[in-house]
Amino acid sequence: MERVGKLADPLIYLLDMVIFIGIYSIVSISLNLEYGFTGLANFGKVAFFMVGAYSSAILANFGYPYIVCILVAAAMAGLAGFLVSIPALRLRADYLAIVTLAFGEILRFIFKNEDWIAGGVQGITVPSAFQLTGIPIRFSMLIQIGIVYLSLALCYLLVQLIVNSPYGRTLKAIREDELAVQALGKNTFNYKTQVFSLSSAMTGLAGSLFAQYVRFIDPYTFEPFLTFSVWMMVILGGPANNLGAILGAGVVTSLERGARIIKDYILLPVDPHNLRIMLIGTLIILILMYKPEGLLKESKIKTSALEVSKKWRRRRS
Repeated sequence: MERVGKLADPLIYLLDMVIFIGIYSIVSISLNLEYGFTGLANFGKVAFFMVGAYSSAILANFGYPYIVCILVAAAMAGLAGFLVSIPALRLRADYLAIVTLAFGEILRFIFKNEDWIAGGVQGITVPSAFQLTGIPIRFSMLIQIGIVYLSLALCYLLVQLIVNSPYGRTLKAIREDELAVQALGKNTFNYKTQVFSLSSAMTGLAGSLFAQYVRFIDPYTFEPFLTFSVWMMVILGGPANNLGAILGAGVVTSLERGARIIKDYILLPVDPHNLRIMLIGTLIILILMYKPEGLLKESKIKTSALEVSKKWRRRRS
């Protein structure tokens, strides 16, 4: 592809990195809604990213408009999240993390071994979202940036509206003390299922954007490391802060993409792939040691379940 061949051009590389930052920012915000605001340890984000990517790719190859592809991708990922949440959310903490991680790997092996779904290990080529011939690659990438960041803005505004509403305060109360919220008559399982489904839908949307940009996907694209990268973004940026999630995505993606391109300009004593892992790992250790709340603190004062309990009791009386 022309885009890959010209990554030595600094501007092309910068635009490419900006696109990936936008895509992973959506996934980071979706995980922040689950973990930062609700306390759900979802280690299977790559599964819903993969569902969105494959759903969009298959529909695009059938000739459907991209707006249909992206909406169906989000819907399919949201449905997958809902189905997984029914048994998984009855577990807590470490057990939830293990189950969601296992689900991601099971789904990846299904796509890998079942050729009839989307080519199996051979992968699938994805048509571009727009068919414009004779335009410079830079202009084409600017269009991609517009699509990605419009989607990011919509996801950011949606999550901000949720977390700053009474519904969002209930989510924070569940994060702080789920038993106290249950004692007040709230069905916390329904809240968590709704959050899990919505977050999965946003992740599927990001997967659709990813597929139509890279133009080719296969099961090896969706390794568990993608999930761990998104967790790094949220932890570095600051849980329960959506701007922090975007900042974390920018930092981690810049280090990952930068380590791959720097080898063309600087002779390194270590492999760039290993270098990016070393840099990110070191950064996480420093953040956890000296700024455990992340680069950006939670924007609002934490609402404990006890405070919510007092407010609800006053209303009832």
